[in-house]
Amino acid sequence: MQVFKFGGASIKDAKAVRNMSGILKRFPNEKIVIVVSAMGKTTNALEEILHLKLQDLSTDAAIQNLFQYHENIISALFSSNESNGLQILKDIFGRLKAKLDEVADSHYDRSYDSIISFGEIISSSILFEFLKSENLTISKIEAKDCIKTDKSFRDALVDWGKTKKLIETAVHEDFQQNQFIITQGFLGGSEDGRITTLGREGSDFSAAIFAYCTSATAVTIWKDVPGILNGDPKKIKDAVLYQELSYQEAAEMTYYGASVIHPKTIKPLANAGIPLHVRSFSSPEKGGTIIHDCKTIHRTPCIIIKEKQSLITFKLSDFTFITEALIGKIFKTLNKHHIKINMMQNTAISFSICVNDDLHRLDQLMKDLEEDFSIFYNKGLELITIKNFEERLITKMTTGKEIYMEQRSRKNYQVVVKGNLISFQ
Repeated sequence: MQVFKFGGASIKDAKAVRNMSGILKRFPNEKIVIVVSAMGKTTNALEEILHLKLQDLSTDAAIQNLFQYHENIISALFSSNESNGLQILKDIFGRLKAKLDEVADSHYDRSYDSIISFGEIISSSILFEFLKSENLTISKIEAKDCIKTDKSFRDALVDWGKTKKLIETAVHEDFQQNQFIITQGFLGGSEDGRITTLGREGSDFSAAIFAYCTSATAVTIWKDVPGILNGDPKKIKDAVLYQELSYQEAAEMTYYGASVIHPKTIKPLANAGIPLHVRSFSSPEKGGTIIHDCKTIHRTPCIIIKEKQSLITFKLSDFTFITEALIGKIFKTLNKHHIKINMMQNTAISFSICVNDDLHRLDQLMKDLEEDFSIFYNKGLELITIKNFEERLITKMTTGKEIYMEQRSRKNYQVVVKGNLISFQ
């Protein structure tokens, strides 16, 4: 048995969906769990709809645009009498509109999960109908019923014991009569039945969860790139493909912000010794990159650019030194609001962190700490990490950019660049 994950770009339109079907047909003798993301930029569209609703603005146009996008895909995939896909879509959007009436800014994280989860619900429903029409023997299971989590909405923690039992049972039963099972990435469910999510771009992690819980032989993530490269090919000219990576090296790259794989994906696969393949959905005959237990050491510089970053500086105005107790208070508050540090640095009277832009969580963080510190922050920054750095690359990546924070070790270099200063006293 294998687990395949298809991201938003690989199912963004009817042509891509047919390509996905073609990939599945290349594996006639395999039992495969298919984990899917929302189609195209649906998650972004749902975020916009949520924020409009929370501001008491009309969501009608945004909802209609999103409905039309999916309706166009259905129309291109099916003839009018071939499927009930359009009626299914109408039913789902009816539930979305009803759920929007329940959202509240006071429960933002819970509201976020309840609305954004519709992206994967829609995509899995459309794909299930289409793959059935392609004569694939397939069933659909709901991720919220199998992946059990706590109530840490937007970044839920998995209850591995309960999840393993539920997934084993569901997969075993459905594979008795079907070659394929399709489910949603990114989603989980709390014990009281609420939908939770596993963190932005968390469908990779979902695939790893299903693989770990079923002792799958491999996981394959189908991407719009040929595999894992030493830089984003859209930004780095002549990026080099890695044929293989060790679990440790891949985990380090995801920690620094490599967007090809979700950071939580590697650990369960490494613990179970399950290889992870990253392959191109447009060239499925090529092998891509394999992440497994290997001793390969890469000397080629790896450039990781993480956008949408904020730099926050906590400063004491009375010349008191930043002590371990004060840093501990900052860390405790960061943990409370589920904010991950991407880079940090301290001086005698200040402590600075680079984190993902997340206005809602950062506002809460600063409100909790504004009595203890003068707080400064910059939005809209980039965090550049160069593994196995060379001085010429540092010069190239920072020329013409304003540097706000930088540091280096023997192998790695990190720098935060660009932005406008705002002060919170």
